[in-house]
Amino acid sequence: MDLRYPVGPCEYPETVSPETRKQHIEELAAAPARFREAVRGLTDSQLDTPYRPGGWTVRQVLHHVADSHINSYVRFRLALTEDEPTIKPYDEKKWSELADVAALPAEVSLQLLDSLHRRWVVLLVSLSDADFGRPFRHPEIGPVRLDTYLAACAWHCRHHAAHITALRHRQNWK
Repeated sequence: MDLRYPVGPCEYPETVSPETRKQHIEELAAAPARFREAVRGLTDSQLDTPYRPGGWTVRQVLHHVADSHINSYVRFRLALTEDEPTIKPYDEKKWSELADVAALPAEVSLQLLDSLHRRWVVLLVSLSDADFGRPFRHPEIGPVRLDTYLAACAWHCRHHAAHITALRHRQNWK
């Protein structure tokens, strides 16, 4: 297994059916509990263990997911309220090295994910098929429709939860 991509690389599907969108929304709704369970009982030392050689620590992964999902939520809101807004990418590696990531307990980002995903899911279930067709413009990728981006966000949840659970399994952390 490639430790970088335990659930495989992210794919941006050309089309997303309403049934598949519903599954992705359900994944986003379940993600905070999945992350909470993935780190349940881990010590600070374990939280500060990289999930792979050269990779982020478990703590960095959790704070990254919160950072990423804040940005994703805002991207959805921008695409719903503006005509093809250009979003601003950010340097995930540099964000993972900022002082708050090392200083704060994982619980801070777990609580943030609880609240953020609650709002995000309420927004998502309110959207029409036409809303999911609205795009934002990524400066490096080009136009990205919200239904395609939703698929990437659901993958992101699976991807990082698997980083943590695979590490737990390899280290035999019960």
